[in-house]
Amino acid sequence: MQESTAPLPKLPPREPDSHKGTFGHALIIGGSRGMAGAVGLASMSCLRSGAGLVTAATSSAVQATVAAYEPALMTVPLPHDETGRIVPLAMSVLAEQLAKATAIGLGPGLGQSDALTQLVGDLYQSVKQPMVVDADALNALSKQREILPRAGGPRVLTPHPGEFGRLTGRDNIPASERESLAREFAKKNGVVLVLKGHRTVITDGTRLALNTTGNPGMATGGTGDVLTGIITALLCQQLSPYDAARLGCHVHGLAGDLAADELGQISLIASDLVKYLPMAWQLTQAGEA
Repeated sequence: MQESTAPLPKLPPREPDSHKGTFGHALIIGGSRGMAGAVGLASMSCLRSGAGLVTAATSSAVQATVAAYEPALMTVPLPHDETGRIVPLAMSVLAEQLAKATAIGLGPGLGQSDALTQLVGDLYQSVKQPMVVDADALNALSKQREILPRAGGPRVLTPHPGEFGRLTGRDNIPASERESLAREFAKKNGVVLVLKGHRTVITDGTRLALNTTGNPGMATGGTGDVLTGIITALLCQQLSPYDAARLGCHVHGLAGDLAADELGQISLIASDLVKYLPMAWQLTQAGEA
């Protein structure tokens, strides 16, 4: 059943006696030499979307760069290879962080290697908490598609059309089949799928919604990382994976629309979305957008 017109979910009001633990601890795993910005953007949008605590677990080659994004962001260095990419030995370090995490965002700026394919597969199958899987983590899953139904816990996958093609083994995803293929994939693998693009498709295999916010100015590097952080923050605040994906896509696109109204679509960059998230959240929570 299509639910693109169903009421948008909202975050509940914050109680006066709330504390940072009330709103969850997000763990963002990613980053490599040359792609520190991806995990930085995901972490910043996670903070701006209400997570009580955010830790970026990233390659020690770029930890200092990621930490410089925001004093409120915690970072954890992970071992890396000669190219600056995280290696499987990181699992021993991640175990302590995973034990404290409410929700996980996996993939921004991760890079690709055989070792990372193994690491992503292990995390996908073993982590019990809700997890948003994006970017190079999706590419890693596309190389081991047999494990897609074996998730250790709730999963939200956020591919763009090219990544979705790799996940399904198809060279081309016709626009006319986006919704049916997305629904089929989500149902088969027991995940929430966010198939990005114009009118992003959000489905859990039964319900389906089309996002109506956003604009072509958002077709620029890093905007997907911002979405990963937003959805991870909403999972931290106990929204269901489907509701977190729906609300996250709406606010993400709205921040892009607000930024484009002020700056123009041509000049829009991903960090602009983070700057406009507070206004997007105010409007959304007030029911004004």
